Amino acid sequence: MAIRHIVLFQLAATDEATREEHAAEAKRRLEALVGVVPDLLDLTVSRNVAYEGSNFDIVLESHFPDVAALEAYQVHPAHVETASFIGTIRSGRAAIDFEV
Repeated sequence: MAIRHIVLFQLAATDEATREEHAAEAKRRLEALVGVVPDLLDLTVSRNVAYEGSNFDIVLESHFPDVAALEAYQVHPAHVETASFIGTIRSGRAAIDFEV
């Protein structure tokens, strides 16, 4: 069974221009991990389009062949660098990992 890794981010910025800039940069950095992190099968990043203020702002959906690959992704230097950046622009995070 493959693993689906879903992460939701709430952006910290309060002005719309900064929020859009941060969302675009997070998307760019996350999508750049495809082809860099071994066993990252695919990854998509989307921006919330409804219920601003009550929904999370960004969703990351990625797939791995197994939990070991997900764990390797978590410590891969490219992911660590990207996660560090996202840590500076977010105020909240939620995640779930499940078999598909």
